[in-house]
Amino acid sequence: MSLNLSADDVLSTTRAVRKRLDLTRPVPRRLIEECVDLATQAPTGRNRQRWHFLVVTDEARRRAVADVYRAAVQLAHGTPLTERDLRRMTAHPGSWERIADGSRHLYEHIHRVPALVIPAVEGRTDRADVTEQAGTWGSILPAVWSFMLAARARGLGTAWTTAQAPLERELASVLGVPHDRIMLAALIPLAFTLGTDFRPAARIDRDQVLHWDAW
Repeated sequence: MSLNLSADDVLSTTRAVRKRLDLTRPVPRRLIEECVDLATQAPTGRNRQRWHFLVVTDEARRRAVADVYRAAVQLAHGTPLTERDLRRMTAHPGSWERIADGSRHLYEHIHRVPALVIPAVEGRTDRADVTEQAGTWGSILPAVWSFMLAARARGLGTAWTTAQAPLERELASVLGVPHDRIMLAALIPLAFTLGTDFRPAARIDRDQVLHWDAW
């Protein structure tokens, strides 16, 4: 299945989808494999290709992952919002309320999402310096974003979530992942979307983020 979107359309309308995930429709394995094939075309540090994608579709295993996710949400507090964050959110009234509402919906229904994708990367950054952090995350994030773009082009919705991070070791145990060597980067729900009419989001003005030659 393809929505025949242009590259610009895919880039500007790939949203974090939480409430508009179709919880009743299985995602064909073929589509997920196509998304992974495209994801692994992404650039990676030193061409080491340390990425992995764990896809959980088994109902019992999804429930086990969901249990860890919900327990982790109770432990996670998130990064405190700065005054600048608050100003930007105020520029788009209702944005925080919509995010919170979507997060609650996902929390309640995550066990019903037909596929849960956990991107992982070889090597841990628990005590790494900035150079190693940049190289490791720079080797998984482009691939995951490519996966999410490929999913959007096929009528699938995704959302980057990291609430599972406080219980990463427990999640690794559920999935049989060697935690000492592999880092679980995120937990991404994957499903067909309810409708495909996603639009570009409101963003702060370009002049607030674009710098020429110096800060």
